[in-house]
Amino acid sequence: MQAYCVKCRAKKEMKDAKAIIMKNGRPATQGRCPTCGSKMFRIGKS
Repeated sequence: MQAYCVKCRAKKEMKDAKAIIMKNGRPATQGRCPTCGSKMFRIGKS
């Protein structure tokens, strides 16, 4: 799944993506950037 990396300022394919539920109950996907290793986050069903 693609997400925006704030550090690289580009859309990239998420590495180690996993589906999570936020505190407010909405679904989201969390992973790492393959280039810089920073956290990536995307709100919505994965």
